[in-house]
Amino acid sequence: MTVEPRTLAAAADALACGRTTAVALAEAALARIADPAGEGNRAFVAVQAEAALTSARALDSLRAVGRAPSPWAGIPISIKDLFDQQGVPTRAGSIALADAPPALATAPAVARLERAGFVVLGRTNMVEFAFSGLGVNPHHGTPRSPYDRATGRLPGGSSSGAAVAVADGMGFGALGSDTGGSCRVPAALCGIVGYKPTAKRVPLAGVLPLSQSLDSIGPLANTVGCCAVLHHIMAGAETAELPAASSVAGLRFAVPENSFLFEGLEPAVAQNFELALARLEAAGARIERIAMPELAEIGPANAKGGFAAAESYAWHRTLMQRSGDRYDPRILARIQRGAGMDAADYQDLMAARARIIVAAAIRTQPYDAVLGPTSALTPPAIKAVDDEAEYNRINLLLLRNTAAFNFLDRCSISLPNHRAGEAPTGLMLSGAHDGDTALFRVSAAVEAALAR
Repeated sequence: MTVEPRTLAAAADALACGRTTAVALAEAALARIADPAGEGNRAFVAVQAEAALTSARALDSLRAVGRAPSPWAGIPISIKDLFDQQGVPTRAGSIALADAPPALATAPAVARLERAGFVVLGRTNMVEFAFSGLGVNPHHGTPRSPYDRATGRLPGGSSSGAAVAVADGMGFGALGSDTGGSCRVPAALCGIVGYKPTAKRVPLAGVLPLSQSLDSIGPLANTVGCCAVLHHIMAGAETAELPAASSVAGLRFAVPENSFLFEGLEPAVAQNFELALARLEAAGARIERIAMPELAEIGPANAKGGFAAAESYAWHRTLMQRSGDRYDPRILARIQRGAGMDAADYQDLMAARARIIVAAAIRTQPYDAVLGPTSALTPPAIKAVDDEAEYNRINLLLLRNTAAFNFLDRCSISLPNHRAGEAPTGLMLSGAHDGDTALFRVSAAVEAALAR
């Protein structure tokens, strides 16, 4: 029994009508993970097959007597390797935490999904300690983007395995994290949807941190509606409904012209972005190219290293003393940069961020979303980042656009923005702080307009 297309709504309908079962869905996903010709062994660092099938059987029994905990009960998903699960070590894609003790409790974001009846298939691969946008992991292997697997293309990171799992049908959604683009960048490079919420909306408890100032917990899935359901459940909503169908007619979108969002774009990225704008305008949206000087102020504010370096160093400094030789050297170097920021630098950074957030919010208040390319590049070859200089250059280009909206503490989403068979590119829509529900509604309308 199969469900196509691979959306939460289709799966929920098939479960409700008896066209499939939770066990059948779990078995199909686990078969894809286990397929030796697929990416399962690189996309997952731990497959929890027995637990998943046990949960699926229990949920089928509950559904049979009308006691399913939600319409989504029995749908398989995966979680990134930095979320706590009771009784399971949290290693965050690293061998430096090989001796980590089992977690005492499950992270609230995961527990809320489990209470709704989602079936966790296992833990997905990631960039070690979530500190890169490339998706490379030398310890567990680097999962390949669905695009051009013969060459081997970067999946984006740090939620690399999450994106590949969704793209390859290894579950209907995945739980990731986004500190500078770690849900949106892999979504763009793998041709799916990735969502970064307003950070405060989903609790960070039980999540191994990168930067407590920037970390946010978001879903990756095949549609805006899928991401909306997963986000609202993780945010503690009583109900999780799909965004209401709407049109882009009358919506106002801001495009920050002459900003770094448009520097160094690959031709395919630039062409697809302009084509998307034209299609939205043809559907009745208003596109306004505006000055947004606040974006140019983010770089100088981060000149001493930014939040991620300083805050990750504070968390890692003891572990680095004990097991620094077990880190990926490129990740270790990024964390060690945080040692150079003193308390005064950190205070200056916090003050600058607060000022820039307010100024940007005032400037973009009249608009339904700010539009830009998710990343400047289509998926680069994995071998291209063997060179350290290229590793750093490509990482910057992949994360540059997305990271701006983490700094601004906005909600933001990446939608696929390419034709079938082409190299994947992403269209990023960024909403207001705490404007998540509105952004889902707007994004669903854009998704529908671009699909026509």
